[in-house]
Amino acid sequence: MERTLRLSRYKQLWPFYVLAAPGIIYFLVFHYAPMWGLLLSFKEYSPFLGFAKSPWVGFDNFIQFFSTADFFILLKNTLLITFMNLTIYFPFTILLSIMLNEIRLSAFKRISQTIVYLPHFLSWVVIYGITISFFGPSGVFNHYLEQWFGTNALFLVSNEWFRPLVVFQAIWKDAGWGTIIFLAALAGINPELYEAAKVDGANRFQNIWHITLPAIKSTIVVLLLLRLGSSLDSNFMQIFLMTNSLNLDVSNVFDLFVYHIGLEQFNYSFAITVGMFKSIASLTLVLSANYAAKLLGEEGIF
Repeated sequence: MERTLRLSRYKQLWPFYVLAAPGIIYFLVFHYAPMWGLLLSFKEYSPFLGFAKSPWVGFDNFIQFFSTADFFILLKNTLLITFMNLTIYFPFTILLSIMLNEIRLSAFKRISQTIVYLPHFLSWVVIYGITISFFGPSGVFNHYLEQWFGTNALFLVSNEWFRPLVVFQAIWKDAGWGTIIFLAALAGINPELYEAAKVDGANRFQNIWHITLPAIKSTIVVLLLLRLGSSLDSNFMQIFLMTNSLNLDVSNVFDLFVYHIGLEQFNYSFAITVGMFKSIASLTLVLSANYAAKLLGEEGIF
């Protein structure tokens, strides 16, 4: 009887299974099947011997990676960029969302949202071109520095300016796009809360602090946890374009290192080892942050 009911339920739901099939196939083919390649981190892969016949080396690739001076440089550079993104870019996205939500003139609000969304659709090549126009040796800023102070600044080849420029690019390009989820959460706040606060004499800043931020706290926590999951995944195209031989000391991150080792030096096993370490470290960050969020009374993501 139970088996008959189960089959009947499957027959009723088969359109939904068909609808979900393309997504399931996509993840199986492009996300789960390639995970077999992680075995190469325990081998000394040779294209001539192939995947199966390449010799096993155990944890030699990991030991080699952790024992090199590059490991600490890569870890430092990646974590610093991650830290700056989490402490500057992420809060700026929340602030921008609140500012857009506080606009009362609907026409001006729509125009403002469109303006801050548009840079997201530009490629990093275009963003880099704009950056050169403003911060290059003959860019706008150096033109005025030369005119006013008789000097110029080496923004694009300076170790000191690399990280601020990277964070500034990320804010200008994607902060507007990142407000979409926050604006959706803000739209779900009960207007009666603001009306009651207005009766009590609260101003706009008090409304934001005591109503708006607490109302979207769970959304902030979830998005922060999701961002931690990809925190060690530096935006490769952005870093690749901004990197040069003069700022390599601060721009050499895990993703860039994997590119050079894997595609330029053809050391695939070592490159996969670095990528595997990065994935495990990101997973550890997410699990730790999720556990901390639950201790603080939040739901977390799982």
